[in-house]
Amino acid sequence: MESVWAVSDIHGHRKELEATLTAAGLLDDGHWAGGEARLWFLGDYVDRGPDGIGVIELAMQLQEEAPRSGGQVSALLGNHEILMLGMQRYGPTPVPSDSRYSFEVNWIGNGGVVRDLERLEQRHLDWLTSLPAVGSDADHLLLHSDTSAYLLWGEQVDDINDAVRAELQMPDLTTWWEMWRRLTSRYAFAREDGVETATRMLDTLGGRRIVHGHTIGALIRGGSVTPEDEPVLYADGLALDIDGGIYLGGPCQLVRLDEQD
Repeated sequence: MESVWAVSDIHGHRKELEATLTAAGLLDDGHWAGGEARLWFLGDYVDRGPDGIGVIELAMQLQEEAPRSGGQVSALLGNHEILMLGMQRYGPTPVPSDSRYSFEVNWIGNGGVVRDLERLEQRHLDWLTSLPAVGSDADHLLLHSDTSAYLLWGEQVDDINDAVRAELQMPDLTTWWEMWRRLTSRYAFAREDGVETATRMLDTLGGRRIVHGHTIGALIRGGSVTPEDEPVLYADGLALDIDGGIYLGGPCQLVRLDEQD
């Protein structure tokens, strides 16, 4: 069986990503070496780190290279992609529902990197605005955010992805702000009703376990970020958090999903 991998929340740390993929045998000299493996990026390529556009370009490159050897690379939309694109589109324009906020205010406050904006090209924009929000592989439900807000877009994976892609094409600040708001919510599976929420998500969208990033695992397990942190399995084994907090000195957490018990 082909191996299936997932990684999340690179936040501009391309060198660390390349080192992690190389150690797993998925990358060699900067190019796809994973054969028939499938690799999923779960979002948040930009902000908080030195080379967000470089991370995007590596994902785009690997998407082109992997099929040549029977492999596949897929990428999901993260909340920081919406934030950066919203900054690029709307900048300081106040949000109609609350004039205290704008994409600029939130982008700056959440680690926005000016160099990423300056390097954005049309090919990057086309790629980002075509990304799905939800994925499914190896009996795992793949999300960026640990939120049940995905179900506000639909009750099937394809319906959610179609709805999000449609909204990414809408020239409407309110719509974009609501996308950002939904994907920025967190802790849905870590609260008192987390097991029930995770079960509802899986029963609706399929899979036996949710894999997500967005919320640093140390915040789920309690404690500080360390370079030795491992992914956090919680909610009675129904949720796996693979955000290692790379921008705080944590690891790039690459997990093999087809071997998860």
